[in-house]
Amino acid sequence: MSLEYSNFINGQWVPARSGATFSRENPATGENTGSYPQSSAEDVAAAVCAAGEAARGWRRTPAPKRAEILFRAAELLVRRKEEFARDLTEEMGKVIAEARGDVQEAIDMTYYMAGEGRRQFGQTTPAELPDKFAMSLRAPVGVVGLITPWNFPMAIPSWKIMPALILGNTVVFKPSQFSPKSAHNLVKTLEEAGLPPGVLNLVHGSGSTTGAALIEHPDVRMISFTGSNAVGKQIAVRCAELGKQVSLEMGGKNAITILDDADLDLALDGVVWSAFGTTGQRCTAASRVIVQSGVHDAFAEKLVARTKKLRLGNGLDNATDVGPVVNKDQLDKVASYIPIGRGEGATLLCGGNVAKGDGLNGGYFFEPTVFANVKPSMRIAQEEIFGPVTALIKVDSLEEAVEVNNGVPYGLSSSIYTRDVNQAFRAIESLDTGIVYVNAGTIGAEVHLPFGGTRGTGNGHREAGTAALETFSEWKSVYVDYSGRLQRAQID
Repeated sequence: MSLEYSNFINGQWVPARSGATFSRENPATGENTGSYPQSSAEDVAAAVCAAGEAARGWRRTPAPKRAEILFRAAELLVRRKEEFARDLTEEMGKVIAEARGDVQEAIDMTYYMAGEGRRQFGQTTPAELPDKFAMSLRAPVGVVGLITPWNFPMAIPSWKIMPALILGNTVVFKPSQFSPKSAHNLVKTLEEAGLPPGVLNLVHGSGSTTGAALIEHPDVRMISFTGSNAVGKQIAVRCAELGKQVSLEMGGKNAITILDDADLDLALDGVVWSAFGTTGQRCTAASRVIVQSGVHDAFAEKLVARTKKLRLGNGLDNATDVGPVVNKDQLDKVASYIPIGRGEGATLLCGGNVAKGDGLNGGYFFEPTVFANVKPSMRIAQEEIFGPVTALIKVDSLEEAVEVNNGVPYGLSSSIYTRDVNQAFRAIESLDTGIVYVNAGTIGAEVHLPFGGTRGTGNGHREAGTAALETFSEWKSVYVDYSGRLQRAQID
């Protein structure tokens, strides 16, 4: 019998007011993993109301005291890491080692933002008039709505929730329907750490109903969304119409560049990890590999040989290299790109099929896939597939590699393998992405640096690091005139 889970509103675990529910299945086995509320606009309104009522008290709570709660939550996450990792694998499929990393990132972010309880620095500056003091300080935005995807169901919510809370905002959190248990686990942890009622509220449900209601609610001051470019653009337009702040992270079409002087074995490790880790279901996944002509054929041979050895299976099995994709729709989407690539003239070197066999028939498995003879303009080289598919693109020079790297709608992550420090720094300067790796793959960001990208990947905001404080706070400039007389700036 599957477990039943609830929304979390004003410090209480409650069902949807309509009583409606949805179920989540294990993508590796098809087994039911739980039942969750299918929330309506009424549930969202209750959550927003609770967040609004809690806002004044939480804002007035000293930031170091808020930090103590986050620190306790991080300690609880450490103790429950293995339990939460197994839950995560069962609901969205990634292999257990990666699930542990997902939880670890939430731990890291929670500790990091707890530290910001004693920072959040402003500025003091000389005033232009005598007997006058000038400074700036941060203020919370207010009630913020957070909408997160399924592929990093502990990490990505932590990137949004923890900076929002430490800055004094209150939160309504709408996670993906495909990873609701991890959201439950994260919110339950913060509740147990002592977060006051109403400060953090959880509403499960669909994007079209629950997410839309959150965006539309007039008391929600800001929306932070991670997901597809198409949906993100719709949210951006609507938030502009409603006068809301909006922070968007909308995917990538990331490339690893391998120059002739690269360590090919090191590059191979980076490509396999970046292309097929999380079954390619990462916004930072390397779905393109740009290889200089002098080593292209040798590298392609190495990549195909390694890819064919990858073991598909249930992520809870330590022998598994690649787990399932998250659901049937995603499986169908990935499969649809195989005839697209072939039709455009690309050569399928390995993979390309829905995987069947012992231990696979109950789930959504797709063979790790490598295309060659890919032209930069092909759809498989331009569109985010979000599955275990990568495309080899041959170039003659670093300059051509940079042009190919930058010639897509997205700008999240890029990577270059070279032994030439001069070439590496030229690439760092020229690659138009928010993240650049040298002699490492396109994945593996750390929580103390900004995360996000250029062009179609985002709208100028960043998550993680101190940059996240900019996203979830307002600047307030303060002038204290102790002259005892009227002083007119720019006049006197």
